[in-house]
Amino acid sequence: MKVAIFGLGYVGCTAAACITHQGHSVVGIDVSTAKVDLIAAGQSPIREPEVDDMLAAAHADGRLTASTTIGDTLDDTDIAIVCVGTPSGADGSHNMGYIVAVTRSIAAAIRPDRTRPLTVAYRSTMRPGTTAQMIEPIFRAALGERTAALVELVYNPEFLREATAVHDYFQPPKIVLGTLDGAPSTAMEALHEGIDAPVFHVGIREAEVTKFVDNTWHAVKVAFANEIGRICQLHDISARDVHRIFVADTKLNISPYYTRPGGAFGGSCLPKDVRALQYLAANSGANTHLVDALIRSNEAHKHHQFQQVAGRLSPGDRVLVVGLAFKADTDDLRESPAVDLTRKLLDAGYRVEVYDPSLTTDSLVGQNLGYAYSHLPGIDGLLVDKAQAESGDHALVVATNALARTLAVPADRLIDLSTIP
Repeated sequence: MKVAIFGLGYVGCTAAACITHQGHSVVGIDVSTAKVDLIAAGQSPIREPEVDDMLAAAHADGRLTASTTIGDTLDDTDIAIVCVGTPSGADGSHNMGYIVAVTRSIAAAIRPDRTRPLTVAYRSTMRPGTTAQMIEPIFRAALGERTAALVELVYNPEFLREATAVHDYFQPPKIVLGTLDGAPSTAMEALHEGIDAPVFHVGIREAEVTKFVDNTWHAVKVAFANEIGRICQLHDISARDVHRIFVADTKLNISPYYTRPGGAFGGSCLPKDVRALQYLAANSGANTHLVDALIRSNEAHKHHQFQQVAGRLSPGDRVLVVGLAFKADTDDLRESPAVDLTRKLLDAGYRVEVYDPSLTTDSLVGQNLGYAYSHLPGIDGLLVDKAQAESGDHALVVATNALARTLAVPADRLIDLSTIP
């Protein structure tokens, strides 16, 4: 294939090296004469292991050229990859000036008599909605009704780390290919042929937000590790040993568990131990701002979910909450988000009933008993059996865990808070 790469910085230059190494032909396009001259001579404008040798080999084989202008480059090009910068603006949002300029240039260079669409893949980090709300309209303004026949828009985020970029290109953790309709892109699949990694064909907004999620999570991990490190250091604890123990747990700590968007956390351990760690940090002056925000963030999520439910109700509606304990198959109500939700619904004037087959008020003891009656004094009158839960008389059925799957309830009146689709 012939591939045009717009933007010859770290991402674009590495992509040029790796794509030519796969046997494709690449033309690099950049406004910087210095970068273009180096690439055109088979030399790298960036310092990155293996890139120099790959570019030199591609240049020697005649598979690498570069230019400051597009000209007729796109006439026989299969894929155009956009790798220009999206630096932070004054308000923290991305400056999209380079994206707009490149997109307009590409749109103007596309011949209206193309017999197959040019795949234009963006790798620059862009906020969700950019492709549909800004990029596609630019192409449509230039190409009119034939836009869909002339251009295939793809968002393909990169996951390259400087100093290991070539390794990351050929051994990525995943390949994300976002299109306007979520359908696979044949051209982009061909470009990634031979690379062994899970491939996600998704809508373009889901692809666009991927880098935000990944990079913010990496930042959270660094900040969390350093906050724990400060606590350990101030209490004469080996942070190295604590970290070694922590990462050894790949069942829970380093795993998909607890990272799926859904319900708030609760139960007898998480809230209690977070507060205790917050106290420990405050008492030693560790200033753990991330850890200190956890309870507030959790409370905000509880209120968000209440609003999601209340937004579908009318005053005085009858509501069924399925699952009152903090997780299924337990009767532990301590700090259960479902208890808070039920209380909020009652306070808002809705008629609430609760179905939880693991729970009977007669079996509640100790702290569990005290918590239940202090937060839901009328709990005895809220619990219903399965037949009552399946009566169909509820305006809304609110699932807090998987228990709702065991009930015959109308799908159009069910809202599942245990997951965010």
